[in-house]
Amino acid sequence: MHCTQKKFPSVTSEFLAFSAMLYANITRTVAIPIINMKQTGFTLWLTGLPCSGKSTLAELISKTLSSGGFKVEVLDGDEVRRHLAGDLGYSKSERDENIRRITYLAKLLSRNDIITIVAAISPYRELREAARTEITNFIEVYVKCDVSICARRDVKGLYAKAYRGEIDNFTGISDPYEPPLTPELIIETDKFTESECSELIIKTLTNMNYL
Repeated sequence: MHCTQKKFPSVTSEFLAFSAMLYANITRTVAIPIINMKQTGFTLWLTGLPCSGKSTLAELISKTLSSGGFKVEVLDGDEVRRHLAGDLGYSKSERDENIRRITYLAKLLSRNDIITIVAAISPYRELREAARTEITNFIEVYVKCDVSICARRDVKGLYAKAYRGEIDNFTGISDPYEPPLTPELIIETDKFTESECSELIIKTLTNMNYL
């Protein structure tokens, strides 16, 4: 599949309605300090195996930046799938579709000067590179964690089911995860604490003059 053949797929009416609502309300945020009124929108894309810590880091970073007066939105892969991609399964084509929808939302938000944090497995390089092409100011962070550690963190028991062959197309077990080749940052969550990882990401964003 070549993503360049199709920038944006057909989407459900629910997805379009949500997108329109999101676009109409992105400026209706809590008042922020004047120093951050001219913030630059960007997308921080966290990719990694299931249970590697993406969602946790997204929430920590979001809270830190929001407390500093920045306008931030988190697009969590599971949440987007639950609310806007209920029509999709877990085949490669359907996973690609889900990432395209996330890419569209992230592009919409970041181009309107919202700091957008994406926390999604996004296992395939082709789709992540397509997102990089579509989104201005794209920062890819590889949330790296050994699969055995991810499995131990898995409170839902999905890894165990995948190892037993009860779940098809499970990323890292029965379906491949393609690590980024040249991400802006690699975070090893099996070697550092959540706070340390969050602080390193924020420091990197600051050094890149995004904050």
